[in-house]
Amino acid sequence: MSNSNKNNLTKNDIAWEKIFEQYNILENISERGSFEIDAVTINQFRESRLMAKFDHQVNLPQIFQKNSLSILPLSRSRYVIGHFNTYYQVQYHSEIEPIPVTFPSYIESLDYETLSSESLAINCAFHADMIGDILDTEIDEVFHTISGRMSTGSFNFSINSLSSNSPYLLEVNNSQCEIDAGFETKEYFLIVEAKMYGVEDFLIRQLYYPYRLWSSKVHKKVLVALMTFSNSTNQFSFFLYDFENLSDYNSIRLIQQKNYIIDSEKITKDDLLEVFKSVTVVCEPDITFPQADDFNKVVDLLTLLSENDLTKDEITTKYQFTARQTNYYTDAGRYLGLVDKIKTSGSKEITFCLTEEGRSLMSKKHKSKILSLIKTILKYPVFYKTFEMRLQTGEIPKRNQVSDMMSHLNLNNNTKYRRSQTVISWMKWIWSMCSD
Repeated sequence: MSNSNKNNLTKNDIAWEKIFEQYNILENISERGSFEIDAVTINQFRESRLMAKFDHQVNLPQIFQKNSLSILPLSRSRYVIGHFNTYYQVQYHSEIEPIPVTFPSYIESLDYETLSSESLAINCAFHADMIGDILDTEIDEVFHTISGRMSTGSFNFSINSLSSNSPYLLEVNNSQCEIDAGFETKEYFLIVEAKMYGVEDFLIRQLYYPYRLWSSKVHKKVLVALMTFSNSTNQFSFFLYDFENLSDYNSIRLIQQKNYIIDSEKITKDDLLEVFKSVTVVCEPDITFPQADDFNKVVDLLTLLSENDLTKDEITTKYQFTARQTNYYTDAGRYLGLVDKIKTSGSKEITFCLTEEGRSLMSKKHKSKILSLIKTILKYPVFYKTFEMRLQTGEIPKRNQVSDMMSHLNLNNNTKYRRSQTVISWMKWIWSMCSD
């Protein structure tokens, strides 16, 4: 394995490689179809709580990904590994316009423009009547009833195999599940799983295990929803699901998608021009020129770091990143002067945190925050020139034109051409923030 690949291995990658080798897991799965392992065994290599929950397919350890494997809990102390179809793809349909909603003006303890955690975002969605709208119920008839960790009880279920047409049959006995929020009306009980970033997929278990638990406890219809919030667009997206067959993990079906946005100040072209005029161009920082094409993910990373300082491993685990993407996006944050990396004494691990400028920026109201981000981008020469050309011609420059603007950078032509895509993508993000 090359040094580059070794550097991109997470602690989970390394620990699971050792476990697979020591217990001949691939051979056992080939013979029996699955392999059960207990927490005590996993704990000998790394804490099981860190080794067995992967919110997105990209978070799976490399040995799982290479062999189309996944892991599910059967109890609080036992897990099963197999060719399980555990994830569900998410698509954001751009034609679904966000529904404008209002937030109660008398609420002072919750600021909907500076949301930094899932619990705050859920509370905000509830008080802005998004939950009531999804359930077609008046807000005073919706009650926020549960959240937190709880035991699943016992149940059996089938789950599709990625390697054959025969589903697996599994039995769960008092595993643990965590529910971000539960809401109840006269007709429905709604379970919500929340993410503070846009997702490409999610782990069905995070909705299915709670669904099985509460389907056995309440006498009304149980529904489940994924809620995502973007600090970039200020948009809440809800994906409402049902399970067509109680005993079938993969019977999840989308009922509807709804987007919401709480009324906030609009960003206009005049605002962008004012920001551009106020920019003082600075020299290139002594940090790699960005290779991070999705600026929404830069904002998502800043949101994660506004709640806690995180190691590279933690970012890769908590967000929908590969280890390589974590490098790219933390470097982008550092390039902008909003993220710093520090090495604590007595530890080999590097921790990422917001700089003073980054923390100040992320505490601002939405419009001010976005305009400050745009100003931060434009103070660097290539981005300033690209934006200037967009103003002059009405079009974002082509990649070869952007590459020519990078002549002052110590990069070869191929690298300049690759990085030009990031510049163009960030320009598109800037103009997408404009409402007129």
